[in-house]
Amino acid sequence: MAPHDLVAPQPVESEVIIETRGLSRVYPGVTALDNVNYRVYRNKVNVLIGENGAGKSTMMKMLAGVETPSSGQIILDGEAVSLQSTHQAEKLGISIIFQELNLFPNMNVMDNIFMANEFFQKGRINEKYQYALAKSLLERLELDVDPYAPLGELGIGHQQLVEIARALSKDTRVLIMDEPTSALSQSEVKVLFKVIAQLKRRGVTIIYISHRLEELMEIGDNITIFRDGRFISERHVSDASVPWIIEQMVGDKKKHFDYQPAPKGDAVLDVKGLTALHPSGGYKLNDVTFTLSKGEVIGIYGLLGAGRTELFKGLVGLMPCQRGEVHLNGESIGKSRFQQRLKKGLALVPEDRQGEGVVQMMSIQANMTLSDFSLQGFRRAWRWLNPQKEETCVKEMIQQLAIKVSDATLPITSLSGGNQQKVVLGKALMTQPQVVFLDEPTRGVDVGAKSEIYRIMNQMARKGVAILMISSELPEVVGMSDRVYVMREGSIAGELHGHDISQENIMTLATGVNDSHHQAVQL
Repeated sequence: MAPHDLVAPQPVESEVIIETRGLSRVYPGVTALDNVNYRVYRNKVNVLIGENGAGKSTMMKMLAGVETPSSGQIILDGEAVSLQSTHQAEKLGISIIFQELNLFPNMNVMDNIFMANEFFQKGRINEKYQYALAKSLLERLELDVDPYAPLGELGIGHQQLVEIARALSKDTRVLIMDEPTSALSQSEVKVLFKVIAQLKRRGVTIIYISHRLEELMEIGDNITIFRDGRFISERHVSDASVPWIIEQMVGDKKKHFDYQPAPKGDAVLDVKGLTALHPSGGYKLNDVTFTLSKGEVIGIYGLLGAGRTELFKGLVGLMPCQRGEVHLNGESIGKSRFQQRLKKGLALVPEDRQGEGVVQMMSIQANMTLSDFSLQGFRRAWRWLNPQKEETCVKEMIQQLAIKVSDATLPITSLSGGNQQKVVLGKALMTQPQVVFLDEPTRGVDVGAKSEIYRIMNQMARKGVAILMISSELPEVVGMSDRVYVMREGSIAGELHGHDISQENIMTLATGVNDSHHQAVQL
């Protein structure tokens, strides 16, 4: 599309369902959106892409009534609207599915779907009707879950699908999906794409934010790119290419896998026969054995439910293991509690940034100096730290990680997702660990922030830190690992190193499709 086409008058009024004119949103010290003219095309999948901090989520929050603009207009169906709440936006037919799950784990699936949107009959909730409707919504998403099942028992991928079922239960004309596939396995992504195609046929307009470019090319009709809070360009997906998109997003930033293997030192972590039983029978972990050396990056890959996160929780002491040994520098730590393992030199960057990584009410500085999962700040766990020194360390870390922030005392929620992830990473590094466990370190993070996270990982490995990284992104596992362990059903299905590390070999082991091959690379 030529640049002058972008500002040309709309040929068909009804083609555009939502338009913003001169929309701005200013926070203290940060302009999140700067005078943006943005168009959403009716009955299309409108892909919105840009680095973290580009203003995508801010724009979505304003379209969904979560936040109000500092200036400018939102036009819906040719009329200016004021969206003061999500309830108001939903009445006008705009629903949003947030990247960070917005659910109640202690309630059942059905109650989550109809929360604040219950079906009443004669003053009582019509439970029978709700149950049948929940069942049919879940079936549409190919999710075989009882509506009465407690939500907390589902994996994060299935919870994501429940969130989508919740949006579908409302009379939605415009559905905003913010990173909907970040926690989904490949088979679940396929289901989601089918659902999106169905919704389009039913006349629902989709706004779709994702960082997985291949995905966007497959599912999108139109693509819009934001950078630094501004509108950059818009094109039909058929006219866009991946190099063009990356160029528009990041300008001239260098290629993001710049991994240089670091020199390897002695074995630092030695795991033998780690086994954790599932309360309802079967295994969470089944006889996991491996060794990790100083300066080594090991990638852990597995499809959803393969036991990757459980492995991390077992290693740091957040999940009990019935059998097996864990040695750190030759010392057995299998009986040590979580806090003790942290002090001995383990650090965890969790997958669920919002639930486990940050405390939303607290400032960036306080978040960075918390010892993980516990409000016992550094002052107790690391007695050497005084307020002055703490402030200096935080400033240094913000600088080192290139976190975009004007003031470390601002609440963590004022940062974009990618910058929040860097704070969680900074928190782990401030403990000067020997072994770092990274669980999906680049989930929901843009191309630019990814390259910075990879740079930090390189830096850590060169300093002799051993890294164990879980990732669902195959290119990342291939590009950043010295060795790869592939997990399936709680066990290690195989180990790959050197030239054997390829997407095809990893996927073969993960799915168990070719048993004769995986025998060859079995541990």
